[in-house]
Amino acid sequence: MRYRTLGRTGIKVSPYALGAMMFGAAIGNTDHDDSIRIIHRALDAGINFVDTADAYSRGESEEIVGKALKGRRDDIVLATKLHLPMGDDPNQRGNSRRWIMTAVEDSLRRLQTDHIDLYQIHRPDPDTDIEETLSALSDLIHSGKVRAVGSSAMPASDIVEAQWVAERRGLERFRSEQPTYSILNRGIETEVLPVTERYGMGTLVWSPLAKGMLTGRLRKGRETDLRRAAIFTSFGDEQRLDAVERIVPLAEEAGLPMTHLAMAFAIAHPGVTSAIIGPRTMEQLDDLLAGVDVRLTDEILDRIDEIVPPGTDVGMPDQSAYLPPALQRPNLRRRAADERAAA
Repeated sequence: MRYRTLGRTGIKVSPYALGAMMFGAAIGNTDHDDSIRIIHRALDAGINFVDTADAYSRGESEEIVGKALKGRRDDIVLATKLHLPMGDDPNQRGNSRRWIMTAVEDSLRRLQTDHIDLYQIHRPDPDTDIEETLSALSDLIHSGKVRAVGSSAMPASDIVEAQWVAERRGLERFRSEQPTYSILNRGIETEVLPVTERYGMGTLVWSPLAKGMLTGRLRKGRETDLRRAAIFTSFGDEQRLDAVERIVPLAEEAGLPMTHLAMAFAIAHPGVTSAIIGPRTMEQLDDLLAGVDVRLTDEILDRIDEIVPPGTDVGMPDQSAYLPPALQRPNLRRRAADERAAA
């Protein structure tokens, strides 16, 4: 395992990070003992970076990770996140100081640890001043409960603003960003990755297999897994399936499984520190671990560029990624009806 530095923090992390979203009853593996075995297998293979979130199965994922790391905590770079709803109360979510101070204590308890190595804001919060958020996170670092802080799914402009606010106010700054990135989702190459590199931030990318589309199991006209097929149909992914049909023969020519090609692509960008893998079963983990040392040639990377040009996303944007208010609220992009009528 060739370790990398997380931005300029000095923290050394593996190029694959173990994502824990699939551990827990909500959408993943309901067997805690099996999930713990998967985590231990990843650690034994040299992965030292584990990423979870309070919202994954409403805290169950953090509880599983906490049990798995008993006796091994000091050897692991542990990351978790906050922001998504943890209850019906409107204050049990977001990036306010009030919620951050509560959420971190809940996560520490579930993870059975006294500190979090990387505490991340799961999504931007337009209702909360970024200074409020950074001030609270700074206090957590000064108290020793958190070692470094990061963002996730932030637009490049928000990343820059957060860096400027931290500098002007003397606050701790975001040391990492966690965006989606894969052969099919290359939009962050345009602005996000150049910005994170400029500010010396580490980048922890999620969904490098494009939610399963780059596993090779889903082919155009051959969808047999109805659950997955329903997900992809809902995204209107004809274009993505077309791209997959061009990527499959490229992987075959290179003598690589699709998963290995996709993961190797994700960690080839100089701005990417680690790519998150999210296995639900031991078989999935073993397949991904077998490709950890794969390096793509310039020729293969050039051919990928021909299929999906740099800086572009294929098909519709990922619905689980962040959408700025201007894209969600019509009133922010339309003048009032009486103004339009008078124009």
